[in-house]
Amino acid sequence: MKLVVVWIVVFVLVVVVIVLAAWLPTRVLRRRNIKTKGSSDVVVRCSKGHLFTTIWIAGASLKAVRLGFKRYQHCPVGHHWSVVTPLPVDQLSDADRIEAARVHDIRIP
Repeated sequence: MKLVVVWIVVFVLVVVVIVLAAWLPTRVLRRRNIKTKGSSDVVVRCSKGHLFTTIWIAGASLKAVRLGFKRYQHCPVGHHWSVVTPLPVDQLSDADRIEAARVHDIRIP
């Protein structure tokens, strides 16, 4: 009986950790005004200065290597691999938004 209780507690703790691991980074992105509610698209700038739009889901990335708040992924503008940084929505000019909207990388997180 004690073993069952231990397994239930472990299961609950694992579920809580998974939920927090998915929720907390998304909350941070929204507080930094990088991601709008209901959208997974984020404007990013690569290390060479190219702007493009990518899917940015906290805790999930199949096409990139996560490096804390940045990612190492393919830049579809310059056709190279580099570190990309998400940009706050309120700090983008209209020209930056238009430039980033022209190019979207592959549609997987």
